[in-house]
Amino acid sequence: MKRPPIRILDLKGTPEEMGYKHGTTYADEIKIYANERIRLASGQVWAGQEITESQVIEIAESCLPAHEKHSPELYAEMCAMAEGAGITPAEAVVVGGFTDFVDTVRNVFGGPYPTDVIEDDCTAFIIPDSQANGQGLYGQTWDMHDTATDHVVLMRIQPENAPDALIFSTVGCVGQIGMNNQGVCVGINNLVGTDGCPGVMWPSVVRAALATSNANEALNEVLSADLAGSHSFLIFDSSGTGYMIEAMPTARPHTTLEETPLVHTNHVLWDQAKTVEALRDPTIKANSENRLSRATELLNQEQVTVEDLMSVTRDPEAICRTSVDPYHIESSGAAIMRPQTLDFWAVWGVPSANEYVHIPFNE
Repeated sequence: MKRPPIRILDLKGTPEEMGYKHGTTYADEIKIYANERIRLASGQVWAGQEITESQVIEIAESCLPAHEKHSPELYAEMCAMAEGAGITPAEAVVVGGFTDFVDTVRNVFGGPYPTDVIEDDCTAFIIPDSQANGQGLYGQTWDMHDTATDHVVLMRIQPENAPDALIFSTVGCVGQIGMNNQGVCVGINNLVGTDGCPGVMWPSVVRAALATSNANEALNEVLSADLAGSHSFLIFDSSGTGYMIEAMPTARPHTTLEETPLVHTNHVLWDQAKTVEALRDPTIKANSENRLSRATELLNQEQVTVEDLMSVTRDPEAICRTSVDPYHIESSGAAIMRPQTLDFWAVWGVPSANEYVHIPFNE
C-alpha cells in the first residue's frame, strides 16, 4: 500500500502537443490500463451483463462525435494522446471516462437494470471561507477499482489558450480533479444513472470547467454539457463561490455553498436526480451513506485546516478505503486545494498509508 510521492507529468503547448506527449510518455501503461478497463466494461460486475469487447468499442465510437462537438480542443488532445500511446480514440474514451462509459453501456443494451452494480467512488467536500480562516478549501478522495491505483498521475498543464492547471488524474485520461491558476477548483463523485447515453465523458467536462475563470462559468460548463453518464460535480473558486451539482444526462439539480460545508459521496440527495438513479447493492448504498455521515461529522467544527482535511481523507472508520472482497474498491489517492492561495496537495495511493505532496504551478 506504500507508494512513492505522486509523479508529475508536465504538459505545455497546443492540444495536440500536450496529448501526444502524454501518450508517448506513458504509452505502455496506457495500453495496459485501456485493456483492463475494456475488459471490465464488458463484464457483469460493471456493465451489468456480459457483452463482447467489440461491442464495447462500438459504443465508445458512438461517443466520439459528442466529444468533438463539446470541445474541439479537448477532442484533439484526447486523439493525440491516443496516437502517442498507440490506442484508438474509442479506446481513449473508455480508459479516460470509464465510470460514465459503463452508464452508457448499461442503457444502450437495455433490459432489466442490474441491481448488483458496484460503483461506489469518492468522498468530496467544500469548506466555506468562513470555516477555514477566511481561505476556503476543497478536498476529496479518489476511489476506484484497486487496479487503477497504479495509474495515478498529477498533470501540470500549460495550455496554449487556457489557464494553467494542476490536475489529479490517471494515465490516458484528460483530467479528473483540479485547480487552475485563476483559482477555479473542480472535483467529482461517481453516481450511477439509468439514463446513460452516447455523449461526453466526465473528464472532458472537468477540463472544460478548468478552462474558465470563475465558479459561475464552470457551473455553466457542467449544466450545458451533453453528458454520457452521471457524476456529482463540486466547484469552488477563490471568491468563495461554490456549487454542488448532481449531473445526470437528463437531470442537473444543484445547490450553492453557504455557511456550512458541502459534502457528497455516491448516492443522490435530490428528488430530481433520484428519478434516474439506478438501484445498487444495499451494502454499497450503505457504504456511501456512511461516508457522507462520517465526513459531515468530522467537518462539524468551528474552523477547518488543511491538516484537518488530510485527516478526514485518512479516516479509518469510513472514508479511507482499502481493497477487500468482494468489491476491491480503494482510495487510490486524494487532493486538497486552497484556491485563494493556489495551494495544491496530492497523495498517491491509500491516504492513510502515504504522504501528501505540495505541488506548485511551476517546476
